[in-house]
Amino acid sequence: MNARTVLQFLLCVLPSLAVAQGFAGLGQATGEYALPDPKVRFTFPDDHGPHPKFRVEWWYVTANLKDTDGVDYGVQWTLFRNALSPGGRPEDQAWMGHAAVSTPAGHLFSERLSRGGIEQAGVTAAPFEAFIDEWRMAGPDLADVSITAQSHQFRYDLELSSEGPFVPHGENGHSVKSFEGQASHYYSQPFYSATGKLILPTGEVLVTGRAWLDREWSSQPLASDQTGWDWVSLHLSNGEKLMVFRLRGGNESTYIAGTWISADGSPEPLPVGSLTMTPIEEAEVARRRIPVAWDIAHEARGIAIRIEAIYPQSWMGTGIPYWEGPVRASGSHSGEGYLEMSGY
Repeated sequence: MNARTVLQFLLCVLPSLAVAQGFAGLGQATGEYALPDPKVRFTFPDDHGPHPKFRVEWWYVTANLKDTDGVDYGVQWTLFRNALSPGGRPEDQAWMGHAAVSTPAGHLFSERLSRGGIEQAGVTAAPFEAFIDEWRMAGPDLADVSITAQSHQFRYDLELSSEGPFVPHGENGHSVKSFEGQASHYYSQPFYSATGKLILPTGEVLVTGRAWLDREWSSQPLASDQTGWDWVSLHLSNGEKLMVFRLRGGNESTYIAGTWISADGSPEPLPVGSLTMTPIEEAEVARRRIPVAWDIAHEARGIAIRIEAIYPQSWMGTGIPYWEGPVRASGSHSGEGYLEMSGY
């Protein structure tokens, strides 16, 4: 990735340069980029692939894993696409990969950058492959994939198999993100079973567990005054799933919405105003005060869940820094999942 392309990429997405336009530049005016259409319905496998006429997009996997002794581990594999100009040309795409492992001994992470058009990074829908350098998520389709990533500190190789359907969020996949109506196309695969191995500084660890894929694309998913978000996905012990996001705006305004997912994969949108997501405990992480425990409530659904970070120091010290790590859930429902917090 040449210096000019890196600079363009960072100017598009680095929060310290774009706070006035929304976190990570995602509140910038859309210009000639495509916009989410509430009338559109997902078409698979096509929508597993890229949508280059939209400004931003990601393929995002998080996995809650345990070794043979029941010790908790967390894994993240993410590929981001950012269009540097409208039109959808391959050479106008910038790619960023993040990989991480949360362990009892510490949080390990790595980052890769690439520009488009040189076959160093990209995505194809069928057969499915998403890659940047040697990091890959690939399979005959997105329902069953292998993921691998490595750095000088770690490597992981996991097999993910779907045990339920892909799930749209919002209204048929049109997920509104602000009171002004900014939105994205958004779906998940929350029903992956996971098995594989981690190679860590302490040695090889065999793991099993559950994983969650998020797929999202938009051109202005945030309002101009929104400076960050808090997102949680939960695998509940009764087989149900929960996704909640909280977008932080100016004047202490917040936009909170989510999806309740039944054990058979049927989604129930939890609209703005029906949920609360309240930070209850902070920790000092990377010289910041980060909320590491939250209460999530939805009275009509009988949800009163407390989530707590398993490893509070799960800081992603990447070019765009954020917190991302596994959590435990207790209260009205028990389970495990992942928490992401950006803009702190």
